[in-house]
Amino acid sequence: MNKRNQPEPLTGEDLIKKVKELGNLSKEAKAKACGYYTVTKNGIERVNMMKFLNALIDAEGIELDSTTNGHGRGGRSASYRISVQSNGNLLIGSAYTKKMGLRPGDEFEITLGRKHIHLKQINLRPEEEEEFDEAS
Repeated sequence: MNKRNQPEPLTGEDLIKKVKELGNLSKEAKAKACGYYTVTKNGIERVNMMKFLNALIDAEGIELDSTTNGHGRGGRSASYRISVQSNGNLLIGSAYTKKMGLRPGDEFEITLGRKHIHLKQINLRPEEEEEFDEAS
């Protein structure tokens, strides 16, 4: 459970299974039952349909963003945006970390540019170093 005693949103196979169990309920009811809602300061529950639908797409393994074939630059393919949170944190979502194959504990060096933030992974695992050497 998170800070507001709301359940963590379901993802992956758990999400797919729960949606199927909920049968004929509305999309909004399914989203709420799967944990995709927030409670405002006034106690009003707001269903987050975009997060719910995106989680369903991810759970089904559907790739909506174009990917490169490894030859040259593919241009801008990710459609995600982030914003600075009220506590000053900048959160990179799991869509990026999954796409990069990152695991908990992976470390990065942060370099600040004038209008950019650059991240460089600093603790490659041995199997990744071999893959990197072969690709070079």
